[in-house]
Amino acid sequence: MADGSLLMAGEHILGRAASGPLLRLTEPVSFWGGVDEQTGQIIDRHHPQYKASLAGTALLMGAARGSSSSSSTLLECVRLGTAPAMLLLTERDTILAVGVAAAWEIYGRGPSVVVLPGPLDARDGGRIHVDQHGRIYGRYDPG
Repeated sequence: MADGSLLMAGEHILGRAASGPLLRLTEPVSFWGGVDEQTGQIIDRHHPQYKASLAGTALLMGAARGSSSSSSTLLECVRLGTAPAMLLLTERDTILAVGVAAAWEIYGRGPSVVVLPGPLDARDGGRIHVDQHGRIYGRYDPG
């Protein structure tokens, strides 16, 4: 069941319905070398959200930055339970989608992936829910 108002509908790529607090990245991050798979924290000291935890979040970002190895780091985050609950992408990202597809195949779980048609107007920390059709719900709270 959806929690809150419909904020937007995106293109559902992978995964199931999921919920989590919104974390909007101000810059892209490379999962490989930029995220600690043990904790889910951003470890890239040059990233503006250094030390922010991605674990269990509704992670809003463009595409990931960097290496194709990001897919294996994301897969390891899923295995360890430190992955985001969902990836809300403003750009298509094949590398992250491959990591998520592998997680669903190997572990039977992983983040949902939704490609958004435009910016999501909601405040960080607010609870976001995505259904199996890519509809995104939450409390409307413009930043």
